[in-house]
Amino acid sequence: SLNIVYFAWVRERLGIGQELFPIGDGVETIGDVLTALSDRGDVYADIFADIAKLRFALDQDYGLPSSSIGSAKELAIFPPVTGG
Repeated sequence: SLNIVYFAWVRERLGIGQELFPIGDGVETIGDVLTALSDRGDVYADIFADIAKLRFALDQDYGLPSSSIGSAKELAIFPPVTGG
């Protein structure tokens, strides 16, 4: 399984900070995880409708939707950090 950690408005909208995601057949990339989460409907589908608004990290290394999960244990999902 993959521990998914949510930050900022993603965490606020979902109402949870993290959850364990069972990695099933056909789930090989970050994008596959996002699709599976979106299929849950409601808030998930809304949050992941525009993934360009989000950034991702696998085991604290930046990743793209096309990035392979491989043996990663943690996926962080967060909005872009703005300076100021």
